[in-house]
Amino acid sequence: MNIPSYRLICLTFFLLFSSTSWGELPAAAGSQQLPSLAPMLKQAMPAVVNITTQGRVVERSPLFDDPLFRRFFDVPDIQRERRTQGLGSGVIIDSQQGYVLTNNHVIKNAETIIIRLHDGRQIEARLVGTDPDTDIAVLQIKADNLTAIPSADSSQLEVGDFVVAIGNPFGLGQTVTSGIVSALGRSGLGIESYEDFIQTDASINPGNSGGALVNLRGELVGINTAIIGPAGGNVGIGFAIPINMAKSIMAQLIQHGEVRRGRLGVGAQDLTPELAQSFNLGQQQGAIITMVNPDSPADRAGLKVGDVVTAINGKPLRNTLDLRNVVGLLPVGSELDIEIIRQGRSHNMTAIIALPQFRKIKGGKLNRQLRGSTLRDITNDPRYSGDIEGMLIAEIESNSPAARAGLHEGDIIIGMNDTAIANLEMLEKRLKQRSRRKAWLNILRGRTELYIMLP
Repeated sequence: MNIPSYRLICLTFFLLFSSTSWGELPAAAGSQQLPSLAPMLKQAMPAVVNITTQGRVVERSPLFDDPLFRRFFDVPDIQRERRTQGLGSGVIIDSQQGYVLTNNHVIKNAETIIIRLHDGRQIEARLVGTDPDTDIAVLQIKADNLTAIPSADSSQLEVGDFVVAIGNPFGLGQTVTSGIVSALGRSGLGIESYEDFIQTDASINPGNSGGALVNLRGELVGINTAIIGPAGGNVGIGFAIPINMAKSIMAQLIQHGEVRRGRLGVGAQDLTPELAQSFNLGQQQGAIITMVNPDSPADRAGLKVGDVVTAINGKPLRNTLDLRNVVGLLPVGSELDIEIIRQGRSHNMTAIIALPQFRKIKGGKLNRQLRGSTLRDITNDPRYSGDIEGMLIAEIESNSPAARAGLHEGDIIIGMNDTAIANLEMLEKRLKQRSRRKAWLNILRGRTELYIMLP
């Protein structure tokens, strides 16, 4: 390159940059903008809040759940109180009423719930209601200038859609991660009683629970809820509750303070390829009716044992979990259009979901050692889907004879003295027949079976 050419190039650059102030790009470069999620996030992030809780729980040594231990060592049941703190996230759904959606496990055992808004304001929240079976909770705050997030139709999501998770991981403050929808309709994970999760690889960590999963338009598609990770951290498998499901639960919590689940009144099992072959069905998915409760919605609709349910309300049914989810997540009074196969022919049935009727009894009427407890049947309870038979300990008073015997609220009595107990009538009969023989109750607590002695 000769000297005059070099000088010409230098002069050209000098004139170009001398006409542009520092920090600005030439007009040609400035006309091209890099792709960014920032504009969308500026709209969505003010609707996502941080939640801190304070509470207390009463703890006892698991040794005291063993009646033999207490009797052998003759020691009192020692309990201690422990203060708890929690962190999580929430999403403002209604700016006028101040409703905030979050997870039940975020605010469980909380006595005080503090919400920190995007602008730094801290407000104490009121608990409207919770549904542990779906892990949904609704809070309410009183404040001006709240920002709510618009909701999408989560039934329109597809695998591969881009999504963004917004929350408060590890208490660091509001954080954004991105990914795609990895799978839809995840169930059978054992995380909640009713499961229909969106699976995503957007990073979700402890503290993200209750936060927002949004699409690229900034619309809410899910409530971040759970992760699968060997160390409790993100490995690219996170789960969110679809917003359609969450808002349905939210509506019941606002209206009733609880979720009033109905029942169809059937027992069922999965349609396997082997069963499909024996039934001469081309259908490979569905649920086979194995029991129909008398005078139940299913009975009144005309369902019979042996019917294969293939779809409900036009949506194909994969298995009994789908059947349980559909019934358990619809409000009482909802109409079900049920498609079945009976003896090789297709039929359509219509059923109306109804409230289950449970018989309750005070435990003290059955045995003095059961005083302080309330027992009820679970025969028609949709949470157990006919998989478990027994008596539920629905309520229990602290320091009552029943509590001192080792019973907990939520325990299910499934047997007595090695005899199965299916319902309240059987328990009453067995207790009356025992004469002076000591009674050993076979208890199901979560997934653990144990024995409790009634003297």
